[in-house]
Amino acid sequence: MHKVSSSRRAVRLVLVMVGLPARGKTHIARRVSRYLSWLGYSTRVFNVGNYRREKLGSQQPHAFFDPDNVEGRTQRAEVARVALDDLVQWMESGGEVGIYDATNTTKARRRAVSERCRAAGLEVVFIESLCEDEQVIASNIRQTKLHMPDYAGMDPDAAVADFSARIEHYARIYEPLEESEGSYVKLVDVGKELVAHTIQGYLPSRLVYFLMNIHPLPRPIYLTRHGESEFNAEGRIGGDSGLSSRGRLFSERLGTWAAERLDGSDAVVWTSTLRRTIETVRGFDRPHAEWRALDEISAGDCDGMTYDEIRDRMPLEFEARRRDKFDYRYPRGESYRDVIRRLEPVIVELERERAPVFIVAHQAVLRALYAYLMDKSPKEAAHLPMPLHTVIELVPSTYACTETRYELGPTTEDPLAPRDSLHP
Repeated sequence: MHKVSSSRRAVRLVLVMVGLPARGKTHIARRVSRYLSWLGYSTRVFNVGNYRREKLGSQQPHAFFDPDNVEGRTQRAEVARVALDDLVQWMESGGEVGIYDATNTTKARRRAVSERCRAAGLEVVFIESLCEDEQVIASNIRQTKLHMPDYAGMDPDAAVADFSARIEHYARIYEPLEESEGSYVKLVDVGKELVAHTIQGYLPSRLVYFLMNIHPLPRPIYLTRHGESEFNAEGRIGGDSGLSSRGRLFSERLGTWAAERLDGSDAVVWTSTLRRTIETVRGFDRPHAEWRALDEISAGDCDGMTYDEIRDRMPLEFEARRRDKFDYRYPRGESYRDVIRRLEPVIVELERERAPVFIVAHQAVLRALYAYLMDKSPKEAAHLPMPLHTVIELVPSTYACTETRYELGPTTEDPLAPRDSLHP
């Protein structure tokens, strides 16, 4: 029975967001949280705005945020303290990365946060988002802030005016991060520039690279498995077989569908290096890039076998996989955890890419990518439905990822219906 060791150095890291409203702090916090959770780190975002809405009500006028409003300033400070206390308590109960999502606009406020965390033995890294691009700020207000509970039912123009006034209140007292405050990463104008100061250690350094590549622009990401392969039709796993007659029919339909869907766009197409994905995109009217990282999970000594054969010949392996599908590693092969690790460069490139991305790959790989995009836990990935001959369109945004599925057939009513038996 082959398991993946999960031993690693203990992580006790707090990421403290810094910046004026509408600078993308929450977008960054949620992206970082999703990325680290997908990699297996226990991560949680503590959003002070959510605490404020829960404890004080959602629709507070901009005057509530005026630094000269003593009552409002006191209430906001108390809400921020409760959120920070919850973060520290969660970290002390086993959390690994806590993200403190607030404006933290003054040196005094940041010093108080830092001292509270360090007194609990927690490492602190500030992430500051700076933006002077008025178009970006206006777009962020319209696309995200007006959909907050703060402005439910309010006239959009009135909401924009109120939120703009709120920004001005914060801007009056804003103090940018300075080197004397400790370790930080500054993101300028949505990633046009990144400045890192005294960033040390494996995970903080890894985060810098991730932050260099993220952006807020929405664009569709398409996921689909290759058409049914000869091994699919025989119920065998792994291998490098070509497409079956059903798979070839799907390839034709997919090429037509993709040509219409991607017409006029600069979409990129990615496949694995295996025959069945390359044959699936033969009908595409654009080139594709082949990624070895997108190859199917390696079945090792079980490559080419059916699950019935594995059960009969290797019952201990069959039972080990049944008990823990995520961490089970095929003899001389891979586990789902291994797949996630090798997919990390794909994820970073996916975050960096601003054009639509069309990925044709394999069930285990697409399960892992889907789990990342839909913010599912890594262990869920091994059990996510990923049927043959179906295109999944995902459009990521700050707070969600919209999903649409397109079944391109052959369908269950078709005599060439797919027999989906790979990696149940």
